[in-house]
Amino acid sequence: MSGRVLVVFSRVKRFLPLLLILVLILHFLLADTWRPLILGPSRNVVSINPKMGVHTRLTDEVEPWKILRSLEMVREMGASWIVEYFPWGYYEPRRGRYVWEHPDMVIDFAHHEGLKVIARLGYVPEWARPNNSTVTYLDEEHFDDFARFAATFVRRYQGRVGYIIVWNEPNLSLEWGYRPVDPEAYTDLLCRTYRAVKTAVPEVQVLGGALAPTLAPPGSEWGMNDLTFLQAMYDAGAGACFDILAVHAYGWRFPPNAPPSPDAVNFRRTELLRAVMVRNGDASKPIIITEGGWNDHPRWTKAVRPMQRVLYTLQAYDMVWKQWDWALAFAPWAFRYPWAARSYQDYFTFVAVDFTPKPIYIAAQAYARGEIQPTVEDLERLFGGE
Repeated sequence: MSGRVLVVFSRVKRFLPLLLILVLILHFLLADTWRPLILGPSRNVVSINPKMGVHTRLTDEVEPWKILRSLEMVREMGASWIVEYFPWGYYEPRRGRYVWEHPDMVIDFAHHEGLKVIARLGYVPEWARPNNSTVTYLDEEHFDDFARFAATFVRRYQGRVGYIIVWNEPNLSLEWGYRPVDPEAYTDLLCRTYRAVKTAVPEVQVLGGALAPTLAPPGSEWGMNDLTFLQAMYDAGAGACFDILAVHAYGWRFPPNAPPSPDAVNFRRTELLRAVMVRNGDASKPIIITEGGWNDHPRWTKAVRPMQRVLYTLQAYDMVWKQWDWALAFAPWAFRYPWAARSYQDYFTFVAVDFTPKPIYIAAQAYARGEIQPTVEDLERLFGGE
């Protein structure tokens, strides 16, 4: 027996250096990923523009330090508001069984950084939809399940999340389970959710709409014109079921001051949605632009040049602040992605995947500090005449 033990020991001994290296690698990997982050004193956003926001994309970011760094950079940029996606299917994978670790972390970090969180709720779990359907397919049978989840969510985050969005772009077929869009059904979902949330935490503000700006013609299989959809919502009784209208405002190739028109998608299309609200007796309700902005991809047909994107974004921030007293915030898409999309989508971001600030971030930060105005001359000065 002693001889065999010596042989085994001799063989193991040869691999000890390799085993030690593997243990050290695992130690550093796990320590970097799971080491608890020590947060200092709570922070506050410093900005001349209290309506500055941004749409973050932390849903699939798993490393705590990256989540915290993203939110630190949002604060440092001068944005007070974030819109963040909290998928129902991630957090209630089995009916009545919740998994809160990730949203707890995101919301705790955001609260620490002094940010106002607008929680976008959607994404249907498998148990609440038919087999072989998409994650945006929600039928009437499960409307109350979604409303119950929303109520559970706001109870858990009472005092830290004051705003929720009910669904995303329900006027597009792909966001309505690849079915014909249905403003009456969406209004039913909105009203059920509104009642459940207000019963749970009355002070939470419910955002309805989040409509995609589209010129889809009547009868289109792909979607419904957002102006038409909003009026149909009011006709179905939606006016009693939301506190704030969520609006998506993309500028495409137009500057932010391009005049609004029913046959154009531009930033000031928001004013046409506002007019629908006023016509339906909702002039006292505010709007939050929860998604929007410009893109500077070099070959995308709806993109602008990089410095145009910077200028237009700052001008839009300024317009919402100084001219639209009925708008609470503008949160353009999107701050940073967890990984590169390798498409035109990457050219919406303010910060690269590795946290390198893009020119739009640098300019927005300088604007929020009052160091520049949204003019060509000030941008040229900021970037050294580039």
